Amino acid sequence: MRYISLLAVFAVTILLSHKTYAQKTLSLSTCDDSAIVSQADSVKQDFSNKGFILLKETSVSMETQYEVPIILPLDKGTWYEFVFIGDATSVLYEVRMYDWEEKQLEYQKKNFGDPNFNIIDYSFVPDVSQYYMIKPLQVNKKKKKMCGYVMLFKRTR
Repeated sequence: MRYISLLAVFAVTILLSHKTYAQKTLSLSTCDDSAIVSQADSVKQDFSNKGFILLKETSVSMETQYEVPIILPLDKGTWYEFVFIGDATSVLYEVRMYDWEEKQLEYQKKNFGDPNFNIIDYSFVPDVSQYYMIKPLQVNKKKKKMCGYVMLFKRTR
């Protein structure tokens, strides 16, 4: 009996001390790309002239072919403009938008060579005040990691 108790304690100790290899937690990290920052400054000026204010902006380190989830609280009836700027050497750019129930509400896609190919922007007026998820993605054949830039504007006039 003592042998079984000792064996059980040993087994539990082994199980509790064993490292687990769970899926890595995704965290946003910023990056710096002067070409993208210059484009972002131009976009900010353009939207400011059109009566929008900048609510949120960030540069984000991205990996080719992986979406970056961004969760934003948006208010019912407010006119928003979302802008994503990708690396100019990427060949494909996509942005998907989902409501809280994960229903896709928006899908935008651009390829290298399209006009303003590395900038995706779209308007959105929510029917419901809730959190929305935006998932930008870019595909690059030459780089595994690259920068992206996201901005959220709100119409003021």
